[in-house]
Amino acid sequence: MPRLSAVILTVCALGAVTLGPLTCPTAAQAPAQAVRHVVVFKYKPEATPAQIQQITDAFRALSKSIPGITGFEDGVNNSPEGLNQGFTHVYQLTFKDAAARDAYLPHPEHKKFGQLLGASGIFVSAFVVDYSPHVTR
Repeated sequence: MPRLSAVILTVCALGAVTLGPLTCPTAAQAPAQAVRHVVVFKYKPEATPAQIQQITDAFRALSKSIPGITGFEDGVNNSPEGLNQGFTHVYQLTFKDAAARDAYLPHPEHKKFGQLLGASGIFVSAFVVDYSPHVTR
């Protein structure tokens, strides 16, 4: 029995030396998690493609003028389900992390975009969803 204890202690000591201390990452050590900011617009039926494109171009320009935005995508609803309730255009900004998203919200360029949207005369309403993606493998 003493021999078995010595073997177990030796194996444990070798494991600690070889593997180093086993620790769990803390929140401070965890990598920053991206945030997706999904904005869906409903435009007036009389909105022309050119008017909508002007809004889209202005929205896209935010990704070049506001730090922390790492991606921009846009598209038009093409779901056959008919559940979009008149919302047609989807815009997705990807932020480096929640702090970048939080800095974007009050940013003067974002506020300026909101004024342009309101003054366009074609905007009806929007809904916004933010999330951090979970990757399943």
